[in-house]
Amino acid sequence: MSEQRAQRHQHFETLAIHAGQEPDEATGAVVPPIYQVSTYKQDGVGGLRGGYEYSRSANPTRTALEENLAALDGGRRGLAFASGLAAEDCLLRTLLTPGDHVVIPDDAYGGTFRLFAKVAEGWGVQWSVADTSDPESVRAALRPRTKAIWVETPSNPLLGITDIAALAAVAREAGARLVVDNTFASPYLQQPLALGADVVVYSTTKYMGGHSDVVGGALVVADDALGEELAYHQNAMGAVAGPFDAWLVMRGIKTLAIRMDRHSANAARVAELLSAHPKVTQVYYPGLPQHPGHEIAAKQMRSFGGMVSFRVAGGEQAAVDVCDRAKLFILGESLGGVESLIEHPGRMTHASTAGSALEVPADLVRLSVGIESIDDLLADLTQALG
Repeated sequence: MSEQRAQRHQHFETLAIHAGQEPDEATGAVVPPIYQVSTYKQDGVGGLRGGYEYSRSANPTRTALEENLAALDGGRRGLAFASGLAAEDCLLRTLLTPGDHVVIPDDAYGGTFRLFAKVAEGWGVQWSVADTSDPESVRAALRPRTKAIWVETPSNPLLGITDIAALAAVAREAGARLVVDNTFASPYLQQPLALGADVVVYSTTKYMGGHSDVVGGALVVADDALGEELAYHQNAMGAVAGPFDAWLVMRGIKTLAIRMDRHSANAARVAELLSAHPKVTQVYYPGLPQHPGHEIAAKQMRSFGGMVSFRVAGGEQAAVDVCDRAKLFILGESLGGVESLIEHPGRMTHASTAGSALEVPADLVRLSVGIESIDDLLADLTQALG
């Protein structure tokens, strides 16, 4: 049985620790070494040892990570980048040419919106916004040159849920690729390729790394030919993950499953507290039965993740005050680390969406719920809300 076929019969937790990470042949080290090297000795001109010539093109540590990423998502190829936005940029420039069109969600990460609105648009890529939780809204946004439908589920920061299988059917009908940003869920909680997506996007900075000590991104694809195209552009454009960054992401992935279980359990308790609090006007968490995407999330996710957003009575200043009063929840951007974070999206991560169709509510607070004691987290939120 081939290694790839054997992996199909292994559980996620096993793949996270072993896929792409065989003991080092030279020393027997059970953890892949950090190959902190730029170039490699050739056995004669063009005689490459193991296919390595220059670390922008390939590096053994990055190769181990990329094989691991592909296995975790059930993909044909994984590619690791210097950041999530570097991965997105490579994907856009591989899928699109000037004049092509993309449908993007009406709730998306501010950096993704900025990439489309301020960068890709400048070289002729057209885009329009749709409510991706509604397949008919997406169909209405399609154009003759639509080449991609871009989805975040759960979305950032309003935790919207998209039916991946339903949009995969819409994309196929339109001859477009379905791209799913799976950062909030991670491959442990959700498998977009198995539901019909063509490409999965990650900021590996977040749950994959899991410790707020690395910046990275990744793409995983279901098609060998697209994987080859992306690999060509990855090398040509050069925004690759360095060996130490790749090693840190691999280290994080080993505990991804147990961390996501704890993140999800803690977030569910936080959402319950917020739902009952008199100073909270709305809670966004797909694990709540009243969430409009709850049933779809329950169908396509293992559990509901560690992100919770909520709106505060009293408007923008009240929301800012909650962020300032929190003590255990650290005021900071990013998400997915073992420590809990709190932020005001309108002034922080999503400031670039101001005045657009993606502008977020001014009274919104976003939480990345960590793995600390849930009693301590609930106490901190209670005092922060006042």
